[in-house]
Amino acid sequence: MSNFLEILENTRLITIIRGIPNGKALSAADALFCGGVRLAEFAFDFSGNTPDEETAEIISSVAKYTAGRMLIGAGTVTTEKQLKLAYEAGAEFIISPDVNETIIRHTKELGLFSVPGALTPTEISSALRFGADCVKIFPSSAFGPSYFKQITAPFNGARLLAVTGITLEDVKLYLDSGCFGFGIGGAITGTDWEPEIIKQNAALWSAACEK
Repeated sequence: MSNFLEILENTRLITIIRGIPNGKALSAADALFCGGVRLAEFAFDFSGNTPDEETAEIISSVAKYTAGRMLIGAGTVTTEKQLKLAYEAGAEFIISPDVNETIIRHTKELGLFSVPGALTPTEISSALRFGADCVKIFPSSAFGPSYFKQITAPFNGARLLAVTGITLEDVKLYLDSGCFGFGIGGAITGTDWEPEIIKQNAALWSAACEK
């Protein structure tokens, strides 16, 4: 299977999975795959209500189950402990809500792809300088597609992703403004983890993200 950046360039889409029960993770992964999704991020729980080890177990089981079909990553990685757990679980890319130099550099040292979250030009520049492969602009909906058009001028060639508050109707505007791809959560997965709904939503978003 091709690597994270190649898949992202082809599909422009990462599905964000947050708070899924362990027993529904594999069926959700199947539904995403059938809907055209090839990259899925399973997020750690920042509140700590779900133990990091439990999230790592889900990442491990899904990564093994989807091997050769999808690439599985870890999201909301804010500590070195989470990074270590994600790496040992088989995550292939690491997504964070912020620009943490230690996390970015250690991610690259482990041979994984790094996608930190940033908003300002200073944060974006720092993330790229620390070795980030992509930068998620978070929260994107606060500024909209026009921000991507403005920010890609000084950061020409940088892979900037739109995350949070994106609608299907927004996708083309973001892509035309220089956005490299999207991180989409509840709009695809819903909250009931119903496989057929996930499959249908995944197909809609996969089609919309085709450039």
